[in-house]
Amino acid sequence: MKQIQNVLAIIPTYNERENIHYVVERVLATDPRVAILVVDDSSPDGTGKLVEEIANDNPRVDMITRAGKLGLGTAYVAGFKYALERGYDAVIEIDADLSHNPDDIPRLIKYAKDAHFVVGSRYVSGVNVVNWPLRRLLLSYGASVYSRAVTGMPYRDLTAGFGLIRREVLEALDLDRIRSNGYSFQIEVKFKAWKRGFTITECPIIFTERTQGKSKMSKRIVYEAILMVWKLRFSSMLGLSK
Repeated sequence: MKQIQNVLAIIPTYNERENIHYVVERVLATDPRVAILVVDDSSPDGTGKLVEEIANDNPRVDMITRAGKLGLGTAYVAGFKYALERGYDAVIEIDADLSHNPDDIPRLIKYAKDAHFVVGSRYVSGVNVVNWPLRRLLLSYGASVYSRAVTGMPYRDLTAGFGLIRREVLEALDLDRIRSNGYSFQIEVKFKAWKRGFTITECPIIFTERTQGKSKMSKRIVYEAILMVWKLRFSSMLGLSK
């Protein structure tokens, strides 16, 4: 496969002022090929203003500011389009709260030598989650098991939000048709890449629950994922999956 020359790490934010400066520093330190795009949903806590200050001092950092809290999925789609327009070879999805360890980024890039899509997987080598309550762990693990059963995908961590996606995958997806958020967004993108025959591999990571700020998980996100997998399955059966 083509060697990766430049990578865009996309970091969606909403009220992440406590974490963003440190996570930006950590991500930039991992590899000189990595640049950062923060997609901020007009955070009331001033996250965007802080990122703007960082970006003014570092050409490897940029930001998109959106009108309000529009959701994780659309934030990543905005980042995907930005990456395509500017010629990046790959993107990395990563949370702002350090639950995804930036030090794993070089490993994702290494795995991408032989794959189009690298999933930072919590479950490919056992259960590697730190500081989650049992209820949250069961919800996440159960969601991946349920999604595998419905969609037929063979991967262990379908709801993973940390990973690397090559440009070829983004170019093949109809980004304007991806409207889901949260768990369902992650499942939908993996499913559409898988149905198009792209190589997907899982890179084991350790996920650590955030220590600053508040989780964005909600019942709506869970219900959306429950319905999304059936939508994907039936669309595929009818030849409508795009």
